[in-house]
Amino acid sequence: MPSSSDMPSSETTPTTGPLAGITVVALEQAISAPMCTRTLGDFGARVIKVENPKGGDFARHYDDVVKGLGAHFVWVNRGKESVALDLKTPAGMAVLHRLLKRADVLVSNLTPGTTAKLGISPADLTTRHPDLIAVEIDGYGPGGPLSHKRAYDLLVQAESGACAVTGHPGAPAKPGPPMADVCSGLYAALSVVSLLCGRERGVGPAASSVAVSLFDTMTELMGYPLTYTRHSGIEQQPLGMSSPAVAPYGSHRTGDGHTVILGTTNDREWQRLARELIDRPDLADDARFASNAGRVEHRDVLEPEISKWCARHDLAEIQDRADVAGIGNSRYNTPSDVIAHPHLQARDRWREIDTPSGPVPALLPPPVIAGYDPPMGAIPALGQHTDAVLAELGLTGEEIAVLRAQGAVR
Repeated sequence: MPSSSDMPSSETTPTTGPLAGITVVALEQAISAPMCTRTLGDFGARVIKVENPKGGDFARHYDDVVKGLGAHFVWVNRGKESVALDLKTPAGMAVLHRLLKRADVLVSNLTPGTTAKLGISPADLTTRHPDLIAVEIDGYGPGGPLSHKRAYDLLVQAESGACAVTGHPGAPAKPGPPMADVCSGLYAALSVVSLLCGRERGVGPAASSVAVSLFDTMTELMGYPLTYTRHSGIEQQPLGMSSPAVAPYGSHRTGDGHTVILGTTNDREWQRLARELIDRPDLADDARFASNAGRVEHRDVLEPEISKWCARHDLAEIQDRADVAGIGNSRYNTPSDVIAHPHLQARDRWREIDTPSGPVPALLPPPVIAGYDPPMGAIPALGQHTDAVLAELGLTGEEIAVLRAQGAVR
């Protein structure tokens, strides 16, 4: 895909992939925007991460468990180049605009109103950099009573109702992974790819800006419970490791102390579970359980019967029998179990990436593209690529030294 960028490639820039030649500038913190830009980088884009010289992305310092580095930061920042600019200085902003002039995409998730204060809101960029795709990820989107608020993953998950359908009745919980952050980042990346594709084909909207809010993302992910409640008037209660929509579908302790998850999605699977897996034709013939609606209504009767059977059998036997019967099943795993998961090892899903503190393992991105190996680049130190990128922009060593003396760069 041709790019408007004329920045030469650095030694860290991917040279292959469907987005090779695309340059992304990132003004990002925490998870949502970094996930967007890391995803674009996984497909071959060059990502230049502009950070505050005084500490950089604050996710660098959430903890220090990865050889002194933050686990969140290592997760979503591989393969990026770090340029440390103080955007509160005129000289720092001037350098940013030189970067944007040569870039294809700007992704930001700064606090509400910050891009406008800096003069780089989508409206500003349309005038000064009309070919730039500007992506803003925020908490609640403009035009509403919450638009001014800071928004973090937990806050948005609670506001959107996600916590109300997670956990147990009377004990709501936040879904473990940062769903609002991650999914907003992925929606933003998809939007960028769609606009680039539209430009290549000469179709699509003329607009070059994208706005994604964490709240809109989470209300989209809440589509099923919102639709159900709107049309039934029923507030579905959280069911722990189960589903309000189908039954049987949940977890059961096994005879050897593990937890197995068994799931059915239709009447045929239920009949096989009852007759072939747990040897209970009486349950299969029970009119209360003939339909999914009936099984959901009477899950308090049905699920304990399945649990009794599972408690008399070991995990391996249950899973073997479930596979033979064509019943969906899995094992409840901890993160430690997943790190050593044989399925990841058999499919060679782990790679080693460099960090300022030495190599660490990292999972490949989910898409498997025939003939393409994701770059899996290094985690950058704060400001590691400042001089190299500024030199690409045409600044001399003396000019860079002056900027450093002014505190505009690190």
